[in-house]
Amino acid sequence: MKMSGAQMVCEAIIAEGVTTVFGYPGGAIMNVYDAIYKQTGFEHILNRHEQASVHAADGYARATGKVGVAMVTSGPGFTNAVTGLATAYMDSIPMVVISGQVPLSLIGTDGFQEIDAVGISRPCTKHNYLVDKLEDLPRIMKEAFYIARSGRPGPVLVDVPKDITAEIGEFIYPTEVNMPTYKPNHKGNERQIKKAVDAIVAAKKPLLYIGGGVVLGNAGELVRKLANMAQIPTVETLMARGVMGHDNPLLLGMLGMHGNYSSNMAMSETDLVISLGARFDDRVTGKLSEFAKYAKIIHVDIDPANIGKLVDVDYPIVGDTAEVVAKMIELIEDSVDTSRYQAWRDILNRYNELHPLSYEDSDEVLKPQWVIERIGQTLGEQAIITSDVGQHQMWAAQFYPFDRPRQWINSGGLGTMGFGFPAAIGAKRGCPDKTVINITGDGSILMNMQELVTAAEYEIPVINVILNNHFLGMVRQWQTFFYEKRYSSTDLSFQPNFKMLAEACGGIGYDVTTKKEFDDALADAIKQNKVCFMNVAVNRLENVLPMVPAGGALYNMLLEHKEY
Repeated sequence: MKMSGAQMVCEAIIAEGVTTVFGYPGGAIMNVYDAIYKQTGFEHILNRHEQASVHAADGYARATGKVGVAMVTSGPGFTNAVTGLATAYMDSIPMVVISGQVPLSLIGTDGFQEIDAVGISRPCTKHNYLVDKLEDLPRIMKEAFYIARSGRPGPVLVDVPKDITAEIGEFIYPTEVNMPTYKPNHKGNERQIKKAVDAIVAAKKPLLYIGGGVVLGNAGELVRKLANMAQIPTVETLMARGVMGHDNPLLLGMLGMHGNYSSNMAMSETDLVISLGARFDDRVTGKLSEFAKYAKIIHVDIDPANIGKLVDVDYPIVGDTAEVVAKMIELIEDSVDTSRYQAWRDILNRYNELHPLSYEDSDEVLKPQWVIERIGQTLGEQAIITSDVGQHQMWAAQFYPFDRPRQWINSGGLGTMGFGFPAAIGAKRGCPDKTVINITGDGSILMNMQELVTAAEYEIPVINVILNNHFLGMVRQWQTFFYEKRYSSTDLSFQPNFKMLAEACGGIGYDVTTKKEFDDALADAIKQNKVCFMNVAVNRLENVLPMVPAGGALYNMLLEHKEY
């Protein structure tokens, strides 16, 4: 069938089953937007900033497990999108971003709104393309979606010059992909899996270490089955919250810089780490020479580059987490003695009794931990929780009762302020039956507040709970602990009226200072079913604890809750 390059882009998106695209038009992508105007195969949502478009596609992908799609124009349109690409790349999120480019004849001439999108995006995409022949466009689009979702997922950029989108040619969309140099290994080496299972059976103090790859690989149910079958204590990373379910007695909690005392002590004393889809991030390991120093390590990961990158591994297994864990279950079912680990579980339970995850509640001032617990008590599994980055993110990870994978959406690797609101828009579009709450701070929410207009226009009822301490809270906390309270450029006492800001953009606003006001506001926000800003005044000097100082060992935690 004959059609323009712009029409080919749209037809490829439809062929891949995409129902929602996020984007912002401009000169170089205008032909594609003209084709969008004429098609009926997918919805396009106009964000108010390109960064937000990519974050929204990211949130959509995390919530649904599908490939997110965003479109931007050349030059500043693309450079605005780079933060979104890097955010998705660091967390291995499947996404295709289509950017317009100046005509081929202008590339390299410093033409108007020309930028080297391929060169700039190389460090923050799984793969990227510059389309220089129309006949290659259908194949490139097919490959882009395949690369984005297969193996270790990630964002793929397709940069399309304007003259290519205008050119007419034959559209034949491939039914399969043939990439001889890209063959992800899914199965896992069976001899290595057998050795790993033998190590589990022989261990006295094993520990399951669950990472975001379990979520991305849709392996949550299998991992729960493995843990429950073998009765192995389990820790989750920030990106894996929800895999085990908050009330599973085997779950110790989150691991790492702001992890539970029992989780960090378990990692410090275990004799066998069973790492599933985790990458040993520095916020998890702390001081590497002290990390799991008494343990052998099993490392299961789809990406061979991750294995042995930061820690020495005794049992490396390259493969899809779900397939490897399924094989482990098959081998371990009749060979493990669950009573063997009882003494180990007793020790860890005692650690949890000594230093449970807690906070000092107050009737005088709202505590952010209480707010998050209250949301959990009200909505539980029915909510999808997104967050920005900072103290509120850590409190949400610590105190929300996550019950399933893909319930918790945040920027873990890059730590992107401004991520939460547009990601919530994407998550809500992908999962319209869920209540989507963005837990954010008074610093982060201003970074993409223009998306109030997007959410209002498209009737996307995201509830933004702003835990407002009038500080860049996490930076302030570090300044308190390590910089002798020199609060350099972290005081945010000068603020907009968040209630009026929401109302000015077509949403609803609430000012909250008491527990009753919060309960009333949350109930009304759910009932009103419109985008809202809930400005919640919380204790200014509350700290996120436990805390492992940067570069410290996991067992050296700051535990005491007090105001400084």
